[in-house]
Amino acid sequence: MTRLTGTALRLTVFIGENDTWHRKPLYSEIVHRAHAAGLAGASVFRGVEGFGATSRIHTSRLLSLSEDLPVAIVVVDTEERVRAFLPQLDELVRDGLVVLDACEVVRYVGCGDETGETDTKGKNSL
Repeated sequence: MTRLTGTALRLTVFIGENDTWHRKPLYSEIVHRAHAAGLAGASVFRGVEGFGATSRIHTSRLLSLSEDLPVAIVVVDTEERVRAFLPQLDELVRDGLVVLDACEVVRYVGCGDETGETDTKGKNSL
């Protein structure tokens, strides 16, 4: 595996928790495809409240429970690798927002690995 440091690209995909791909959670499909594409890592974050293009507010508050909370999938890798992954998102994301940000990777180290490379057992996420 190559060492990931310096200039990189952060991909963030905002979707709903209930969004699916072939009866499977869409966020899970995106993470598994990112893994299969050899990207450095992916993490899924569940929001407690938010709204998108429909302007409908989704919240986890007790009085207005929503089962479709916002979800953000974050992937960081080299610009070339992230951009090569974008066509898969075109296929998967029907409703949502896809954002790219330039970033700088300062440290990317797996368990027991001080060289800056990822854990070869695949236990790491961002």
